[in-house]
Amino acid sequence: MYIENSKIKNYISVWLCLMFFIISIMIIVGGLTRLTDSGLSITEWELFSGFFPPFNQEDWNLYFDLYKEIPEFKLQNYDMTLSEFKVIFWWEWAHRFLGRLIGLGFLVPLIYFSFKVSISKLLNFYLIFFLICFQGFIGWYMVKSGLVDRIDVSHFRLSIHLLVAFFILSLIYWNYLKINRIKKIQKSINPIVPFVFLVLIFIQIAIGAFVSGMDAGKIYNSWPLMGNSYFPNDNNLQNLLEISVFSDPSLVQFIHRNLAYLIGIIYLLIFYRIYRDKIDGLYKAINILGFFIILQIILGIFTIINGAQIYIASMHQISSIFLISSCVYFLYINTKFN
Repeated sequence: MYIENSKIKNYISVWLCLMFFIISIMIIVGGLTRLTDSGLSITEWELFSGFFPPFNQEDWNLYFDLYKEIPEFKLQNYDMTLSEFKVIFWWEWAHRFLGRLIGLGFLVPLIYFSFKVSISKLLNFYLIFFLICFQGFIGWYMVKSGLVDRIDVSHFRLSIHLLVAFFILSLIYWNYLKINRIKKIQKSINPIVPFVFLVLIFIQIAIGAFVSGMDAGKIYNSWPLMGNSYFPNDNNLQNLLEISVFSDPSLVQFIHRNLAYLIGIIYLLIFYRIYRDKIDGLYKAINILGFFIILQIILGIFTIINGAQIYIASMHQISSIFLISSCVYFLYINTKFN
């Protein structure tokens, strides 16, 4: 992607930086919305009217009455007061507000740039906007799963919602690197290696969403063992081959732990290869990637040990943003195509 007009290119760069920042904030707020069990506090999808919060007592009572109709209130929060409801409401409202802000913040500049730059050079951005719209649909599809016969949302839908968010974030960062023509190195490793590594990170994020969605981080709060053994004692190994494996909290936590170990081992092999072959153009990138892998593993351990307390679990999710970004950069500088 090459844009001749330097002024427009700078505008697009700033725009992408702002979008990256706001989407990162939304991922963090989304994580806190989940950790505070706030995601079902708004039971309707009001695309336009929902842009504004309740302004008076009548509006608050209306939202609270709607919340009282769902299983989460009837079975779990039946003694919740209006004041307590307002706390979880504001988390969900902020999450949706950021979603609307991202949609408008992406669409309006995209329309402007469409008059300044050839449409063919903006196709990637139209794809991103489509994914942003799709993300809004997935968000409501996820919330809808918790409104009928369960007290929380489907962890599968939660995982899709989080993966799409990280995919959008990755595309924005990738396009930022492209439009600024960030230098790629001459001597590199096979780009399949960092690509597979990035895919593994995305899989780990998906499993992490399962852990969060099923509150699997609140069991087996010990490390390196799960209780008194390496494998959870409420299961057996053959259950790992069952189709229901991703709906079992202890097995999901076991997979999340061991996939982290596998990612760490693969990283060390890549690190060894780069330093063995003296690919000095990759030293900085692989060291930064290693720092965030170590940080993420440490935060993951502390999250488990502390029973997924909000502040530590939130730091674990924030760290994943930096980890994904460093993986995308590592892949980018190893690719030869534009």
